[in-house]
Amino acid sequence: MSYSTLTPTLLKMQITPGPLLAQITTPEDLKKFPKDKLVQICDELRQFIVDNVSVYGGHFGASLGVVELTVALHYVLNTPDDQLVWDVGHQAYGHKILTGRREQFHTNRVYGGLSGFPKRKESEYDTFGVGHSSTSISAALGMAVASKYKGSKIQHVAVIGDGSMTGGMAFEAMNHAGVSDSNLLIILNDNCMAIDPNVGALKDYLTDITTSHTYNKVKDEVWKMLGKMSKFGSSAQEVISKVEGAIKSAVLNQSNLFESLNLRYFGPVDGHDVDHLVEILKDMRGIPGPKILHCITVKGKGYAPAETGNQTTWHAPGTFDKVTGEIFKKVPTTPQAPKYQDVFGHSLVELAEMDSRIMGVTPAMPSGSSMNIMMKAMPDRAFDVGIAEQHAVTFSAGLATQGLVPFCNIYSTFMQRAYDQVVHDVCLQNLPVVLCLDRAGFAGADGPTHHGAYDIAFFRCVPNLVVSAPMNEEELRNLMYTGSIYNGPFSIRYPRGAGVMPEWKTPFREIPVGQGRIVKEGEGVAILTIGHIGNYAVEACSILAKEGLNPAHYDMRFVKPLDEELLQEIFGKFKKVVTVEDGCLMGGFGSAVLEWMVDNGYAAQVKRLGIPDEVIEHGEQIELHRECGFDPAGIAETVRSLAEVVRVS
Repeated sequence: MSYSTLTPTLLKMQITPGPLLAQITTPEDLKKFPKDKLVQICDELRQFIVDNVSVYGGHFGASLGVVELTVALHYVLNTPDDQLVWDVGHQAYGHKILTGRREQFHTNRVYGGLSGFPKRKESEYDTFGVGHSSTSISAALGMAVASKYKGSKIQHVAVIGDGSMTGGMAFEAMNHAGVSDSNLLIILNDNCMAIDPNVGALKDYLTDITTSHTYNKVKDEVWKMLGKMSKFGSSAQEVISKVEGAIKSAVLNQSNLFESLNLRYFGPVDGHDVDHLVEILKDMRGIPGPKILHCITVKGKGYAPAETGNQTTWHAPGTFDKVTGEIFKKVPTTPQAPKYQDVFGHSLVELAEMDSRIMGVTPAMPSGSSMNIMMKAMPDRAFDVGIAEQHAVTFSAGLATQGLVPFCNIYSTFMQRAYDQVVHDVCLQNLPVVLCLDRAGFAGADGPTHHGAYDIAFFRCVPNLVVSAPMNEEELRNLMYTGSIYNGPFSIRYPRGAGVMPEWKTPFREIPVGQGRIVKEGEGVAILTIGHIGNYAVEACSILAKEGLNPAHYDMRFVKPLDEELLQEIFGKFKKVVTVEDGCLMGGFGSAVLEWMVDNGYAAQVKRLGIPDEVIEHGEQIELHRECGFDPAGIAETVRSLAEVVRVS
């Protein structure tokens, strides 16, 4: 495939909304409708999401599952004055559509269009930028405490999924919220799913609450009392006490985690009964202090294939036939290179069959990282630990102390959340943990919250840690093998998407740590690359060859340790050097090369290509590479600007 000839994103057409939804531009428009129209509005909103995502792609099941909750919240709350925070935010499509972005929604996740997640600079209704899980309660609590300090009585609401509740940050926030006496409502959107099915004791606990006859009996009594509250006048406090007493009586039969954190617990309730949700939310506005409403929802609600099919697939299915549910997949006419994640998954099983010490660990991304391949083949040797990146790394360190070799696979953007654990628990103790960073570089349509821009810079400064990146699938397999036999911390970064080798299953080979390789000899200019982006340099060299230019190309493979012998050869021969990386320029691979050059007394004109010191928005990977100037054409242009004309003989 030629990276330089990809066409830009086509202009997309708007989808026509239903008759009621067409009249809603803001939540104020929604409030003009009588309550008996809300079911129809929910149906139209759900259909509008189905129509858009089926044609243009995006997250799917999560937004369908909160349609009724979204409508009820904007119907009852005084948004944007009342502040609503969505955890992760991939479920906020309905929220965007109801808050002034319906006519632009066809640009969702498109280069230059709407973000796929709530974003403060996009709308005043997006009160907090999100994308990573488990942040909503902390953010909403901070807002609520600030409002209390300023004497404001506005409502603050955090909507968090049961998957995000497995993140430690959510527990930390609830622990603080319970003693804050703030006007905070936490809505637990319980559908037993993150991207993959939820795991762990919390999932079992929530299931117990959902099916408990005691809790459901108390729930009915509570809502009956709340419905009568307005009749009590000055005796309202007495009613609240009865409500609390009823819940506490249930606690005698079944301990309530949330009540033990001093959060008033209500539920579980049907998250798809919009009329009931409206009444509940109206009632809860009058209950002071921090509280939690437990809603039971179905991911993909209202679209049968998503409800009854593989919910992991329907999390973000791509384009599909909305009538039949058939997901469209391009049928290649020639053999295709696999995704790097799949090469990782299959190669890990091969290595584990060769070495009984090898284990697999991932924080709630078994399908995204392809760790599910090992989990199926060797269920006692591969672990999904929930949305808990910090725990995943330290758990891996614990395994390593006992003579095992854990492969801990975490997306680059999520590895940011476990940095202390990498430094403190793995590297300071020099433990043999192999850290595999999927989705390194630009993540594409998911945008800046998911770009893996910083890992080279923040990893290369940590003692004992090897920092590596493969240029292709064979190199990934060899680095995995090398990491498995290396007696210390070892990191491997690779991008989202496919590699370049259809015939990828090559024999494992150890790569000497810190050894690069010559891809192409040349004159005038040397191109130094790290990782998959080196394939862009190959194409750039092909472009330049037609112009009579013959730059050399070196695949360094390791940022730390650098191949000093190879660098001595390069700087001894070349006075014009280009470095290319799909990571941040500040502190990255190019910076490492410059530091080495200065420390070793060499001088050359060096041009660094990579991600600049700014937030790069969402779009296809090639669009973002082009924007930053390190697509094949950008690399070629940089070489031209440096080169003396050296004709190919």
